[in-house]
Amino acid sequence: MARINTNVSSIVAQANLRRSSSELDLRLQRLSTGLRINRGKDDPAGMIISERITTDLAGMEQGIKNGDRAASVIATTEAALTEVADLLNTIKALMVEAANTGANSPAERDANQLQIDSAIQSITRISNTASFGGLKLLNGNLDYVTSGIANSAITKAKIFSASFINNQAVQVEVDTVASAQTAGLFLNGLAPGLNPPYGNGALQSTTTIRIEGSRGVQELTFTSGTTYADIVAAVNSRTALTGVTAQLLTNGAGSGLVFRSEKYGSNEFVSVDRVGGPPDASDSGWQLYKIANNGQWIDDSAGFNWAARISAGNLVAATRDTGQDVRALVNGTLATGRGLTVSVNGTSLSLELDLHTDLATRPNAAPTIFNITEGGSLFQLGPQINALQQVSIGVGSVAAEKLGGTLSSGTVHFLSSLMKGQPNSIEENIRNGDFTSASDILDTAIDEVSKLRGRLGAFERNVLETNSRSLQAAFENLTASQSQIRDADFALETSQLTRAQILQQSGMTILGLANQQSQSVLQLLG
Repeated sequence: MARINTNVSSIVAQANLRRSSSELDLRLQRLSTGLRINRGKDDPAGMIISERITTDLAGMEQGIKNGDRAASVIATTEAALTEVADLLNTIKALMVEAANTGANSPAERDANQLQIDSAIQSITRISNTASFGGLKLLNGNLDYVTSGIANSAITKAKIFSASFINNQAVQVEVDTVASAQTAGLFLNGLAPGLNPPYGNGALQSTTTIRIEGSRGVQELTFTSGTTYADIVAAVNSRTALTGVTAQLLTNGAGSGLVFRSEKYGSNEFVSVDRVGGPPDASDSGWQLYKIANNGQWIDDSAGFNWAARISAGNLVAATRDTGQDVRALVNGTLATGRGLTVSVNGTSLSLELDLHTDLATRPNAAPTIFNITEGGSLFQLGPQINALQQVSIGVGSVAAEKLGGTLSSGTVHFLSSLMKGQPNSIEENIRNGDFTSASDILDTAIDEVSKLRGRLGAFERNVLETNSRSLQAAFENLTASQSQIRDADFALETSQLTRAQILQQSGMTILGLANQQSQSVLQLLG
C-alpha cells in the first residue's frame, strides 16, 4: 500500500509520543513536588480522603496549640493562687499568735491585726490584678453568672463547669429527698422511775456528765435540783469547745431538753455520758434517747409526748448519736451530700451548693430552681467544635469579700470580716479573745483556695496533658497515613521517569521513520 494523503504510521507514532510525553510530564511533576496526588485526576478517591485528613490535621495541630495556651493560663492562675495561699497561712500564724493572750500584750495583738488587715488587702489586690494577656484570672471574670437563686434555699453556689452548647442558659433544679440532720440526744423532763415523778425539769441528784462533739470533750458537774434551763446555759457556754448545743423542748423544762451537734452531717456527733453512775432513770431521772433509725425529729408544738414516742418505737435509749448528710436530686441526678452541701460532678454540669436549712431539712419542700446564664472559661481542645471536645471551667473571685464564706449566727461572713472596721466585722470578737468564728472563716478560705488549686492542677494534668498527648499521637498517625496516600514514591517515580524518557526518545525516532516512509513513493515516478 503506498498512500501519501494519510500517513497512518505517523499518526500512530504521534499518539504514542503524546502518551509518553504526558507520562514524562506526570513523573517530572511528582518528582518536583514530592506528591503522588497533585490534582484530583491523579487519584480521585485518594484526593478525597487526603483532604479530609488534611482538615483533621489542621484541627489537631490547633488543638495542641490551644492546650498549650490553656496550660499557660492555668499555670499563671495557680502561681497567683500560691501567693494567696501563702498570705492565708501568714494570717493563720498571726491569728494563732494573737490567741496566745497570756504572753502577748494588747499592743502586740493590735500589731498582729494590722498585719492581718494588710495581708487581706493584698489578697484582694492579687485577685484584681492577676491576668494573662489582658485576661483577668481571679477577679470573677472567669466565674459563672447565676440568676434566680433564692437565699431561703441556697446560701452559696459554686459552679465549676457548665456546658452552654445549644443552650442560652443552664437550668438547675434542686430537690431534697432526704433531710440533713444534726446529731441529737433527748433528756426527759420528768423522772418516770421516781415516785412521785419529779416533774419540774430538774436533776434528781448531783450529776457529772461528759459531753463530746466534733470540736472536743468537756465534763460538767451539776448539783441536785439544777434546772434544765441552767444545764442548757452551761452546755451552750462551752459550744466552742465541744461543738454541742442544747435547748429546751417546745413546752419548756417540763418537756425536757435536747443536746444537738452544732453543725449538720454524718461527720457530726453528740455523746453524753453520766460519769460515775448508770445512765438510767432509776436513781436520778437521767435517761437519754435518740430518734430511731436516724429519723427526722419534729418538736411537738403541744409538748414532747415521750410516752407515745417511746411506745411507738420512735425513741430508743442511747448515749451517742450522729448527724446525717442531706441527699438531693440535682437535675434528676442524685448529688453527693456532705452536711448541708451537695455536689455534682458531670461532663455537662459540675457544681457545689450550700443549702439553706429550710430546704436541706425538708424533703417535702418544693424544689428550688435557678439558672446559670453565662460565664466560665471555655477551652476548645479538640479538632471538632462540639461539646465533647470542649471543656469549661469556672474560676471564682478570690477577693476577700468573696472568700471563706461561713455561716455564723445566721449570717454568712467572708474573709474581709476579719479586718478592722469592715461591715459585719468580727474583729471585735478576736480582740475579746473569741477566735472560733474567725478560725472557721479562715479555715474555709484556706480550704477553698486549696480546692481551687487542686481542681486547676487536676484539669492541667488529667485533661490538658492527656489531651495533648492523645492529639499528638493522632497527629503522628494521621500524618503517616496521609504520607502513604499522597506522597510520591521516589524509587518508583524515577524508574517510571526513565521508562517515559526512553519511550519518548524512541517515539521521536519512530515518528521520523514514519515521516520518511511516505517519501518512498517518489521512486515510482521514475
